[in-house]
Amino acid sequence: MRLVRLIEAHSEALSRSLTEHIRRSERTSDFRAIPPEDLERRVTEVYRNLGEWLLQKTEEDIAKRFTSIAEHRAAEGIRLHQFLWALMLTRDYLLHFLRQEAFADNIVALHGELEVYQLLNQFFDRAVYYAVLGYESAAKPSSTKGNLRRARELAVSIGLMSPVSPVFEDSRQE
Repeated sequence: MRLVRLIEAHSEALSRSLTEHIRRSERTSDFRAIPPEDLERRVTEVYRNLGEWLLQKTEEDIAKRFTSIAEHRAAEGIRLHQFLWALMLTRDYLLHFLRQEAFADNIVALHGELEVYQLLNQFFDRAVYYAVLGYESAAKPSSTKGNLRRARELAVSIGLMSPVSPVFEDSRQE
């Protein structure tokens, strides 16, 4: 828990540094369209509550959170491979920080460090998995909207409905 508390205590500085790195990297260039404050806030949220995410949150909690974030990022135009790279950078920043700050002076402390590394990897593996599901969900057309559009097009094509003017159509979708 000492290592987790250390990360939580340094969450803002870690988040700032990671946000800058994500925005500079060519592998995550899509994130330049996201306001830095939004990106930093999301990273800080995970880092600041890391103990809770690792020890208290269920797989269902991780699924809901990362599916939702992924759907949101997909809607913002962040491509999947860039989103996944950002998640990997988030994990790697934590591991790098821990390697610099942690010092196991006995076997019990070393065991604790290894357990934290394992928990972090497990958490981020699940985050990646649910992020992919979120992107897949975002890629599926809304079945209700799609079905209504197809029904309208069919009705117009067979003469049951008159074509709707584009101005009226746009106002109905808002």
